[in-house]
Amino acid sequence: MKMQLQVLGDKTAIFLSSLCVIHCILTPILVIAIPSLGGVFWLEHEVFHNLLLFFVVPVGLLALMAGYKHHHNHKVLLCGLTGLVMLTLIAIAGHDFLNERSETLITLLATVFILFAHIKNFQLRQHD
Repeated sequence: MKMQLQVLGDKTAIFLSSLCVIHCILTPILVIAIPSLGGVFWLEHEVFHNLLLFFVVPVGLLALMAGYKHHHNHKVLLCGLTGLVMLTLIAIAGHDFLNERSETLITLLATVFILFAHIKNFQLRQHD
């Protein structure tokens, strides 16, 4: 049961992180392609990130901790926590200190950390 919960957590975190990457990549493309959507997408951009963060952090923490208890791989845990902290800081204060492009790039980098950690977490769990 614990393994199923951890696997579900990793898969959910991978899905949510992938959704964030898709959103970050597609939003600028859609705004350029259809300029009238610009106001709607940028307004919703902040709401989307905060809503996603509301789910990513708890799911990510639970899955990473459950995996760590099993495999004890510090690097995987540190990688995932680094991504979650980066994502949280960007969501809270990124718009105050960074321009839109920098905020998006750091968000994508944080998401890559999170994705990598959950994929490794999942693989290490499947190995045993």
